[in-house]
Amino acid sequence: VQLQASGGGLVQAGGSLRLSCAASGGTISNRNMAWFRGAPGKERTFVAALTRSGQNTYYTDSVKGRFTISRDDAENTVYLQMNSAQPEDTAVYYCAADRPGRTYSPPYRYSLFSTYNSWGQGTLVTVSS
Repeated sequence: VQLQASGGGLVQAGGSLRLSCAASGGTISNRNMAWFRGAPGKERTFVAALTRSGQNTYYTDSVKGRFTISRDDAENTVYLQMNSAQPEDTAVYYCAADRPGRTYSPPYRYSLFSTYNSWGQGTLVTVSS
């Protein structure tokens, strides 16, 4: 599956932004999906994940209560709604897809870089103070 991320830009602290990740060449409805972030050329860190069932979401502590990951199966697109953005949220955001049909226990595996085998190109989010 190929992933195309979009929606990044400049936002003031406290503002909102919605990132999109459109998939092609495969369906996301049977895949675990995630967002990671990082500086260009640097290690990517976990932000949020949505299980393939659509019933479970996981977030890194720093974004809990502010970010929401969701999926639109009809559009074959996953989203990251960013509210109350903070300067420390500034990064390149990457969407990622797992292989079809995977389920993991314990759930920390949904936060691992190695779980995902398809990556989008990244979209830059800059939060000004």
